[in-house]
Amino acid sequence: MAYEQDNVRYEEEFILNSRGMKLFTCRWLPMNQEPKALIFICHGYGMECSITMSSTATRLVKAGYACYGMDFEGHGKSDGLVCFVDNFYYLVEDVSNHYTSICEKKENKNRMRFLLGESMGGAVLLLLHRKNPTFWDGAVLVAPMCKIANDMRPNAMVTNILSALSKLIPTWRIIPGQDIIDVAFKLPEVREQVRSNPYCYKGRPRLKTGYELFRVSLELEQKLNEVSLPFLVLHGEDDKVTDKSVSKLLYEVASSSDKTLKLYPEMWHGLLYGEPPENINIVFSDVINWLEERSGIGNARTEKEQKRENEKDIVKG
Repeated sequence: MAYEQDNVRYEEEFILNSRGMKLFTCRWLPMNQEPKALIFICHGYGMECSITMSSTATRLVKAGYACYGMDFEGHGKSDGLVCFVDNFYYLVEDVSNHYTSICEKKENKNRMRFLLGESMGGAVLLLLHRKNPTFWDGAVLVAPMCKIANDMRPNAMVTNILSALSKLIPTWRIIPGQDIIDVAFKLPEVREQVRSNPYCYKGRPRLKTGYELFRVSLELEQKLNEVSLPFLVLHGEDDKVTDKSVSKLLYEVASSSDKTLKLYPEMWHGLLYGEPPENINIVFSDVINWLEERSGIGNARTEKEQKRENEKDIVKG
């Protein structure tokens, strides 16, 4: 499917991953102009890209950027048991392979490349960065899942039980907890939109999925100091899904020389599409201003790559 609306061209296609699974991918491109930079979206747990992230991508495209999305295995329109994460690194591998292939196309090689990760997608983003620390030019992390809050951390005995059960009955949906939709999105109409979206997951977390999210969160928590790319981290002060102390800790300990933290009083988890319009406008103003400052000046990576391309052309000539 493809369409054009308000100077935004939307396209989608399915690709095969290394495990033979069909994954849904999509892109939003500016019409009649070259993009200022490329932005790659990593969606949250139980979410998908083509509907829930469409408003985010459209705003960024209208600001001059090209946006790319993909539904993780078991999410949205992609293959796999619904919301089952057997191995978190499978998600990272799929995203890395697809997004890297887009960046390495000839027309994109000298364009800056940014990641945008929301909640669980923030964890995917940070693992992508760790996989290739110098590849990405910057990141926007929205309420990222990169540490388990102390008051939510299970004790050692519970952790051991969860680990054992996830091996015996990995797909069972028996992890108790609040309805995330109710506490993530402030506006009732947005909650209804998410619930009516057939590609969003509404059930309890599966055992193996819960264990994988817990395992990755612990791993990320221990290595936040290794985060070295430029980043903007955003968090609502009243977020009940991920803890704002996570974002504060990331900002404090990351080795990045270019890092920015934005906390929003009285805002919830769904900063990009769950708040009243006036709040969303504030968030996107911060995001776009941050992107403008960095995409406008370029960086050493694009300059070096351009120099290599020029040298190749000289040798060929």
